[in-house]
This record gives sequence, C-alpha cells and structure tokens, in this order.
Amino acid sequence: MNKNTSHILVVDDDNRIRELVKQYLEENKFLVTTAKDALDAKKKMHIIKYDILILDIMMPGESGLSLTREVKKNNPVPIILLTAKGEAKDRIEGLELGADDYLGKPFEAKELLLRINNILNKTKIPILQEELYIGSSLVNFKKLNIKKNNKIQKINPQEKKVLEKMLSTPGKIFSREDIGKVINISKERTVDVMITRLRQKIEENPKNPKYLQTIRGSGYVLWTE
Repeated sequence: MNKNTSHILVVDDDNRIRELVKQYLEENKFLVTTAKDALDAKKKMHIIKYDILILDIMMPGESGLSLTREVKKNNPVPIILLTAKGEAKDRIEGLELGADDYLGKPFEAKELLLRINNILNKTKIPILQEELYIGSSLVNFKKLNIKKNNKIQKINPQEKKVLEKMLSTPGKIFSREDIGKVINISKERTVDVMITRLRQKIEENPKNPKYLQTIRGSGYVLWTE
C-alpha cells in the first residue's frame, strides 16, 4: 500500500490508544511512528523530521504540555493535544504554548483524521515546477534565469526566493516587510529596488507592470496570467 508523504508521531503512554491510532492512520495511508512518553518522543524527533505530532497531555514523567513548550521553542511542527474531557484549563494552556488543535478523550478516530488533514492542508507548501511562465517570460529556478523575447537574464538567489514565495500564492499581497523577511532584509528601499529589477526581467513594459504590480499602501502582488 502506498504511504502518504506525511509522517505522524503519536505520543501516548496508553499502548491500546497508540496502536489503535497508528492502525487507523496507516489505513488512511499515513506513515506513523509511536512513542510511549516524552523522552521516547524526543529521541525519535532527533532522528526523524515529522509533519505533525499528536501528544497526550497526561503522561508519566514529562507531560504533553511541557513537551509542547519545549518543541515549539525551535520547531514549527504542528501539534494536536489529546486532553481529558472537561479539562478546559489544559486545553487553554496548550493553545497558549503553541499547540495547533486539541481533541478530548475519548474521541472518534475520524474526527482526529479530519483535524490532521485540516492542519496539513493549511501548512503544506506548494511545490513549484523547475520552469514556470509569468506571462510570456519563462522563469527557470534551476538555472537561475528568466527568458524574455529570446533574451536570457540572470536572477540572483534572493530574487529566486522572492519569486518562489510570491508564486506559491499568486494574487496574494505581500508587504515590503513580508518580502524583507523572505530575504532577511529590513530596508524597504532595498525591497523596492529588487522589485524594480524583477520587473525589468519579467515585464514587457516595466513602467506599466501587468504581472508584478504595486498595491498602493499595502505592498506588491504577483500574477502569472
């Protein structure tokens, strides 16, 4: 059976729950690893990068809340907490620590699956093709160039990052600050200069751009058609 590309770590001290969740998620084509407690989970996270963690709050030793706090310090992996019914305090604390969702025990396996899919759909990153058209201009991300009117112009790694980010969500408005974060630049003027350079390489008429447009007071938007 083909596996889902998403790898899930299920952390619960209850062996029965671990195995039931593992079996159900594998039947739905996820790759699943289990851990019996926080220590076991941390050992496995040192070896494998997971796409989502499912953590029981009440475990012997380090709790799921403590593990959530530790993980979220330097790891953006989504976390779903399994909580005891009626423990609103734990749910609130978990969300404050950065957990992405929670589910009260006992729970329906299908509801867990829906919550997993909702989170993964929000966090997955679109995979761009090696070559992609913006109007009549052909961007080649591997060769770092743009072909327009049979002329080839080079793009630098920073320009590539900006194009990749904006092309992953065509039509989304990016502020100068958003773009600056992509290339680790804080000066808005530097961002404006980069956009001007990209327009010269992409647009038929850079002074009247059709694809890489300015949204007054908000930032920039990139259209592919």
